[in-house]
Formats: sequence, C-alpha cells, structure tokens
Amino acid sequence: MKITLSIIKADIGAIGGHMAPSARLVETVRRHVLETSGDLLLDSYLSYTGDDIAMLLTHNRGTADKAVHQLAWDALMAGTEVARAQGLYGAGQDLVQEAFSANVRGMGPAVAEMEIDERPNEPFLFFAADKTDPGAYNLPLYLAFADPMNTPGLILSQKLAQGFRFVIMDVTHTACDRVIELVAPEELYDIAALLRDPQRYVVESVWSRTSGEQAAVVSTSRLRDIAGKHTGKDDPVLLIRTQMHFPSTGELLAPFQVGHFVAGGLRGSHNMPLMPCPLNTPVSYFDGPPTVTCAAFACHEGRLTEPVDAFAHPFWDSVRERTAAKAMEIRRQGFFGSAMLPMAQLEYTGVAERIEQLRERFQNRTE
Repeated sequence: MKITLSIIKADIGAIGGHMAPSARLVETVRRHVLETSGDLLLDSYLSYTGDDIAMLLTHNRGTADKAVHQLAWDALMAGTEVARAQGLYGAGQDLVQEAFSANVRGMGPAVAEMEIDERPNEPFLFFAADKTDPGAYNLPLYLAFADPMNTPGLILSQKLAQGFRFVIMDVTHTACDRVIELVAPEELYDIAALLRDPQRYVVESVWSRTSGEQAAVVSTSRLRDIAGKHTGKDDPVLLIRTQMHFPSTGELLAPFQVGHFVAGGLRGSHNMPLMPCPLNTPVSYFDGPPTVTCAAFACHEGRLTEPVDAFAHPFWDSVRERTAAKAMEIRRQGFFGSAMLPMAQLEYTGVAERIEQLRERFQNRTE
C-alpha cells in the first residue's frame, strides 16, 4: 500500500515567552484536525517540542497535497486565534505569509514528507527540534547512514552493504532549490566536506542504494530567508524509516548521545549542545538548550500505533546531564568567540549595526 507521511510544524504562541504552547492551544489544533479532516487523512498525531506544535498526518494523497496542507494551515490558524485570545507570546510567529496558496512550503512552517510503499511492518522515527536550524541533523545522519563505527549494520547486513545516497541542499541559494547527490561510502569525504558547514549545506533526504527506497527526509526551510528578517529559528523536523534496508532504531538514536553543538539557543545566535528530551518538553535554560524529541511509531495501512518516547529511557538522563554541563560551560563565554555564531549567521542584526556606527569613528594614526 502506498501511503504518505507528512509532518508540519510551527511556533504559533507560547507561555512565558518561548517555553511551551498552552494546553488549550494544543487541544484546539488537535480538535481542528480531527473534526475537519473527514476522509482526507488515514490517521494523525500531535505533539509539541519547546514552543512548537507538530502534526504527523498519514494519507494516500502524495507529498505537497493542497488539501492536506490546507487542513494543517487552517489548524495552525485556529491555534493562533487561541494564542492571541490568551495573550501568548509570539502568536502566529511562524506563519509568515498572510494567506494560504498551494501548500505550506515557503509559508513558514517546517515540512517533511515522504511517499512510501508501506512494508508489512513499517517502523519509523519522528524527530522534532526546537531552538536550532536544519543543519542540526547533519551529524546524526552522517553517523547513522555512513559510519560503521556507529552503525555496524553497514558491514554486518547485506541489506545495508551498498550504502546510502545523500541529497544535500545549499540552503543559502534562495532563488530555487540547489542540491547535490553524493553516495556513501565512495564519496564519504565529499559528504563530510559539505556537512561540516551546517549553516549552508543541509541533508535534505537519504535513500537506500540497495532497495532504492527513501530512508529519511528533513525540513530544510529557513525562516529568515522566507520572512526577510529574524522571526525565530527554523526548528526542523526529521522523519526516518528504520530496520530492514535501513539502520536499526538503536543505530539511528545513538548519534544523539553526542550532544553536538548546533546553532540556536537564546535569540538564535549562539552555539549550544543539542539535548535529547522526552516528548512534550518545554525549553528553559537560555531559551534552550536546543532540544530534540523522538516519537517511535509502527504503521499499518496508514494507521499509527501509539508513540513510544525514544528519549524517555533512563540512559538518556546521563546524556542530558552531560549536555547540560556542556551548555553551561559554553554559555560562560557569553558573547565571546565561538560561543556566538559568526556575524553573517546572527539572527539579530543589532551588533552589526553597532559595529558599522563605530567604524565611522576609527581614525588613521599618523606620525
């Protein structure tokens, strides 16, 4: 059976600044999807990560379907009205366009979709991140799909032995999508050379070279490029199929124990470690740390099981403790050096404007 998995996610308002959406807002979005979808959807699931609400929708209408995207947009608009009525901070923040067009791509929400031929058992993982950008998934995807030190299945299983094809996007090219396709393991160094720059080169999707099936998809939209100004970080989502011709669930989760440094945190302008957290976790420390959650599902004929919270296991408590220590250590540097992003990547332009004003006061010293 051919089905489509669609994730659509946005920040439409939160309590206490950027911490978490209200219970009433979450319920409004959930109820709108359930009550207005009719026979459009096969199933749906809703959760939040930090201040972002994410909808997982299953259907058989293909990717970028106008009706499905319209449903998600209307649900987010209904939630925005509640956010405004409650006085939540940043009501409708990620909905940077005024009216719905063909689909929500380029309108603010993060979108990740894949159309698949559903296997007899179809396990997959739904990752959602807050206070960071799409490049945050570069390292986990590289380790999971290209590094046998992380994924022994690459040398143990014939179903993985041919490796994977990476589709990588240059997200600074805004006129149109600019992508390159590289294969692992033959072009491993080329993949690494690009992914080391997560503010420019971002993994868009990963494909099995054994079966030709899609393994993963990442939302690659950048709010700054859409809105033309700072409106918040992109808060990307990631969808990964697991087992059989893909890495195991454990191999896909393991890279997140690194707590690797990503762009984000307070005002979107710092380097902070990515912390794996339980589902429906708010943010806190310096509007962070940047947070990622993971819901594991099984799917049959488009119907979802209940989610398993992949980062709720006691093992991840120690990872969170270590990540918290890393976050506190780098924040001790405040504005200085590598603690803050390079000038071109800063979400707020105040420091650039200040330096421009100071340049006029410099004088050439002569004897």
